[in-house]
Amino acid sequence: MVENEKVEMAFFERYLSLWVALCIIAGIFIGKFAPEIPNLLSRFEYANVSIPIAILIWLMIYPMMLKVDFSSIKHHEKATKGLVITLVTNWLIKPFTMYAIASFFFFVIFKSFIPESLAKEYLAGAVLLGAAPCTAMVFVWSHLTKGNPAYTVLQVAINDLVILVAFTPIVALLLGISDIKVPYNTLILSVILFVVFPLSAGFITRKYVISKRGEDYFNSVFIGKFSNITIAGLLLTLIIIFSYQGTIILSNPLHIFLIAIPLIIQTFIIFFFAYGWAFIWKSSHDIAAPAGLIGASNFFELAVAVAISVFGLNSGAALVTVVGVLVEVPVMLTLVEIANKTRNRFPVSKV
Repeated sequence: MVENEKVEMAFFERYLSLWVALCIIAGIFIGKFAPEIPNLLSRFEYANVSIPIAILIWLMIYPMMLKVDFSSIKHHEKATKGLVITLVTNWLIKPFTMYAIASFFFFVIFKSFIPESLAKEYLAGAVLLGAAPCTAMVFVWSHLTKGNPAYTVLQVAINDLVILVAFTPIVALLLGISDIKVPYNTLILSVILFVVFPLSAGFITRKYVISKRGEDYFNSVFIGKFSNITIAGLLLTLIIIFSYQGTIILSNPLHIFLIAIPLIIQTFIIFFFAYGWAFIWKSSHDIAAPAGLIGASNFFELAVAVAISVFGLNSGAALVTVVGVLVEVPVMLTLVEIANKTRNRFPVSKV
């Protein structure tokens, strides 16, 4: 029975890009023709965090937290290399390459299509994305590349701590804005919902099941019961997110295409920088993949919340953060595929 579940999961993941596309279309359709649904869901919000989306993301992360065994990070050198890569990439490279790439496209390449005043708003949205490495979705990407669960949690937790002190100064520096306000309650709530709660639940569940039924049962049977929950949670999350933004996306087709270009280029550059660095350092693939994917992905919940609170719901900055969500999933699935196809070029994990 477990074997059949693995086959089903492989088939499900093989066509994941198709399911993602269908869910995005379904979400946009709902937002356009049944706006009462997202209007109802939007009432369930606290500190700019959508509770329905938070619950779905929690369901995505919990099955992966069950796999976390912190004893697998006992090789400090292995973990340290990955953490150096992710911290340097996310905080010394990514925000500044995003600023440079977005500025070049919005103010030079697309000058005849985008007014300067609007280009400034687009740049602000891009910087918000670039200064916020992923907190939640990286667990999904790590799961799809068979990344080390304990290392993934560790790098997310450390990046979350850095976000608390570095996000505002970096955004203010790049945009020349000294009075930008970041909703810290959004940051703190996101860390609690997307890291602390699911990690604690996974740790308690793991200890309890292993103590009652043994580690073999836990690994071979119990975890298999959650095999499709992560992907299902991802797809439902996409439907809700795009139901909120369906009208905006349909009313700005050209600008969405133009905005997507620098965001996609930035994503590939950041991934290959970190992933290539891990390859040069001879890191194992279960460390290299999540180290590369966390920077390529974005903390879109934070970027959207700040864009709306600082620049307004109908601003160009808010639109860019929404486009960031639109392009992120298909691009990240492409990077996941690249990481999986290059797995044999990395050392095999000894853990």
